[in-house]
Amino acid sequence: MISSTHPPVLVVGAGPAGLVAALTLLQNGIPVRIIDKDPNPRMGQRGPGIWSRSLEVFNFLNVPDVNDLGKPVPVIRSYKPGTWEPLQDTSMVPYVKPTPAIPFYIPKLMGQQLLDVILRRHLDKFSCTVESGTELRSFEQSDEGVTVVLAKNDILETVHTKWMIGADGAKGVVRKQLGLTFLGETRDDTHIGIADIRLSGVGLDREHWHRFGSPATQMVTLRPTDEIDEDGWQCLILGRDLDVSKVVKSEELVFEVIASLVPTEITFTKLVWVSEFRANIRMVNKFSEGRVFVAGDAAHVHSPTGGQGLNSGVQDAFNLGWKIALVEKGLAHKSLLETYNEERLPVISEMLELTTSILNATMATGNATAGRSPKLFMLGINCRFSSIVLDEFTPPVEGKPVNAYGVLDEGHLEAGDRAPDAPELLHIQPEKSDVTMLFSVYRPWYHTIVVFAPSLTDASPILAALEYDKNVVRSAVVLPSTTPAAHVASPADIVLLDQEGHAYAAYLLEATQTKVFVIRPDGVIGAIVHGAEGVKRYFSKIFVDM
Repeated sequence: MISSTHPPVLVVGAGPAGLVAALTLLQNGIPVRIIDKDPNPRMGQRGPGIWSRSLEVFNFLNVPDVNDLGKPVPVIRSYKPGTWEPLQDTSMVPYVKPTPAIPFYIPKLMGQQLLDVILRRHLDKFSCTVESGTELRSFEQSDEGVTVVLAKNDILETVHTKWMIGADGAKGVVRKQLGLTFLGETRDDTHIGIADIRLSGVGLDREHWHRFGSPATQMVTLRPTDEIDEDGWQCLILGRDLDVSKVVKSEELVFEVIASLVPTEITFTKLVWVSEFRANIRMVNKFSEGRVFVAGDAAHVHSPTGGQGLNSGVQDAFNLGWKIALVEKGLAHKSLLETYNEERLPVISEMLELTTSILNATMATGNATAGRSPKLFMLGINCRFSSIVLDEFTPPVEGKPVNAYGVLDEGHLEAGDRAPDAPELLHIQPEKSDVTMLFSVYRPWYHTIVVFAPSLTDASPILAALEYDKNVVRSAVVLPSTTPAAHVASPADIVLLDQEGHAYAAYLLEATQTKVFVIRPDGVIGAIVHGAEGVKRYFSKIFVDM
């Protein structure tokens, strides 16, 4: 058996949650080892929906490819049984247009196979590669770290690491060995065959998501995707009259069901990948134990209705990454890691309720768009209830109900909410003539102190009263459009002029007000305070020596 001491963090599982955890840590300067028991890259489109908040996360991680290469959700066209006569066109997502505060409003579709490839490519920039065909056998933890036994080609290796993230899926080893419960239900009313397939047929245009038949009997949907091939489709097979488990085991039966429901001659080229899905609705009782954490499907599984699964896993990982980084650097107390569970557990609990209610509505009506809510954009998810956020303008109310999975209300902003974007900001200091956006100022490896003030004379004393490590805290002043764009020395790292008023509008400020926001590395508002004392109070909850 080989024995070795490795990077301080071991990530088990290289799906989207594990890859995002690794990328977040690497961008924070923390070396990572990431393993996956599957010797080959994962096949299949799987759940392809990527919602607005996740697109923002990928933007923060400097992975623009997801939004650039993802496709908008096509209109679903249903047909009268056995004919090409359209019955109705429905949209899975309400029509929205990007706004200055929400640049990634339009959800995108991207198969998980392509998403994995993109994220692995970004890990490569940090000389980090997924070790495929490597599985976790067992682990033990102490106050100092975690001792892990790995196996590759039946050769065992003992690894010493300080932290471990289990992103190894619903059947993964980490959660089971941690002894976390995974309570919930397995629904027998939802068996769905999900396939990547290559086929063509007269009348099958590639503009629509085609739907044939009814879930009450037999149903097939075909969504065009060039990610599989130019004749590629993601196909769902379901219905009370179908033995889906039997169908997915046979290429012939898959083709037969499609051919029986689609009223045209089909030329089948290839069944690329197929799997059976049943709705498991479960979650852990807590997201960590000691130095070991769970994220993504290892922590929660749910109905595919609403497409929140992959997104929730990515957001778990993004919440956790910066916290481990600060503790590993010795800058934050270990108790910061307890807020991962504190902040994510209510979010996931409410998400399970939401996706289950959509599932029930879908099963009752046969309509895939039933019961859907603007909450699905995930822009209203918050941690206002967290012990580490601080809001001097909205003091906490005893017994106030937690509403972690809210609908975005752009007329209200509290600490714990997602920080809005604002474009068209003119750089005054350092003196550049270019414009930027707030989402380019916020980054996953530092907190950003943003001072909104009528002038630099109002802002400078606040920043002058603060001492901070520029590796993990940056500062910006945002001046209203009415301020003359003159260059004045300021203690801020950057000074921005809100030429079009987008920042003041999004952060709900008058040009005459002075207000300080602290934006966390995960793009969440950590604090909304009056001045330097409030910033110090907030940082005392995060950093060891603040």
